[in-house]
Amino acid sequence: MKQLVRNVKIIGTGSYTPEKIYTNEYLETVIDTNSEWIFENLGIRERRVAAPDEATSDLAYKAGLEAVNSAGLTVDDIDLIIVATSTPDRLAPSTACIVQDKMKAYNAVCFDLAAVCSGFLFAISTASQFIASGVYDNVLVIGADTFSRITDWTRRDAVFFGDGAGAAVLSHSNVNSGFLAFRLYSDGRGKLNFTIPGGGSEFPISEESLNNNLRYFQMNGKAVYQTGTVVLPQAIKQVLSDCGIDISEVDYMIPHQPSIKILQKTAEIIGLPFEKVKTNMDKYANTSGGTIPILLDEVNKSGLLTPGKLILFAAVGSGWTWGASLYKCG
Repeated sequence: MKQLVRNVKIIGTGSYTPEKIYTNEYLETVIDTNSEWIFENLGIRERRVAAPDEATSDLAYKAGLEAVNSAGLTVDDIDLIIVATSTPDRLAPSTACIVQDKMKAYNAVCFDLAAVCSGFLFAISTASQFIASGVYDNVLVIGADTFSRITDWTRRDAVFFGDGAGAAVLSHSNVNSGFLAFRLYSDGRGKLNFTIPGGGSEFPISEESLNNNLRYFQMNGKAVYQTGTVVLPQAIKQVLSDCGIDISEVDYMIPHQPSIKILQKTAEIIGLPFEKVKTNMDKYANTSGGTIPILLDEVNKSGLLTPGKLILFAAVGSGWTWGASLYKCG
């Protein structure tokens, strides 16, 4: 087990989702799909879609400010802002800097982190290192994405994603609580199974890239399922082993929301009763970097994060990237 120098705990959470809703029934009217198939296989009934004047930073800013208020802090207390996103406002500057300016949190260092659906898990691990080593005391970690901007709403795979943002403030703890361990992994051999080819240095914005729809995500759904149901259980088992904890001791799992089928299969493999697996994909679909923190905020607001509760975090995303973490509530 990799022991942290200072324990790191969550002291506040927040979230924000846009008002506009696309239901499965609505999507039936614009693409070749079936509402009940979507719900049975993906667990999704509806998803949120950002307004034309809402950028990723707008969602992130609102979730972040709520998390700071929840923590009982002011924006001046924040030392570092990390935004996990794969749909930044712009290629430059970082979305984190834009969020900082909107929050007026000018004491904070800011940067983005790109690990797609694993982004928030990677970001809280990164934040924990800064806090554990004593470099910073209060870190605001935000997961935010506006996948509606990179979705081709004429294709069947438009049903998978929604827009949203969640946030958590991490700080140091002097008691036996907080993050117990992290296990993070990457495998670039799977890099093209989920990709957004256009807009970068490989395929810059051009008439050709626009005509070929390279600005939209491309996904191999079968590969996502096959990979997720293998690597998630492996990461979870490893982090449990690191801590000497049995799966029966876990109170709740707060996972990324890839699909209900992936989560059901993962729970089956690791031996976790599915009633312990928290989900909200029925309301929000897959919000990529926003999935874990939005769900974390819901669980926190419901009063379930009571002292002594053991929480399992897990995610898998493009790259491939994946990982797991254990957290003990204080």
